[in-house]
Amino acid sequence: MRTLIHLLIGIFFGILLFKCEAASWFRIYEMFRFDAFHMYGIIGSALVVGIILIQLIKRFNLKSFYGEKIEIPSKEKSFRRYLFGGIFFGLGWALAGACPGPIFTLLGAGFLPIAVVLISAVLGTFVYGILKNRLPH
Repeated sequence: MRTLIHLLIGIFFGILLFKCEAASWFRIYEMFRFDAFHMYGIIGSALVVGIILIQLIKRFNLKSFYGEKIEIPSKEKSFRRYLFGGIFFGLGWALAGACPGPIFTLLGAGFLPIAVVLISAVLGTFVYGILKNRLPH
């Protein structure tokens, strides 16, 4: 049952990304050229909503829909890790024209060449898993 619920939420999220043009290569290109506010508005509003929801979860000890306690572990604060992670993520995003969420959205919308990006992302994640103990964190 959980899998079906997650699948339906994913389908809804994909439709939402496609309809608001967050999966549009043109919109992403506009964002990286600082030509339009569209994507910054989407990302900024998602950030604000996320901050508010995380604070509500932490302050009121909210539980999941299944009654389980939601635990959000603290992360080690390090400027370097976020700087380098953001640079690599942004470069990949700019080169591929899609971040992880829209990759699936574009594939579902029938843009089959994005499968190369999906395979590359999975391969990159696999290589990171192998090398993570040797990398500075």
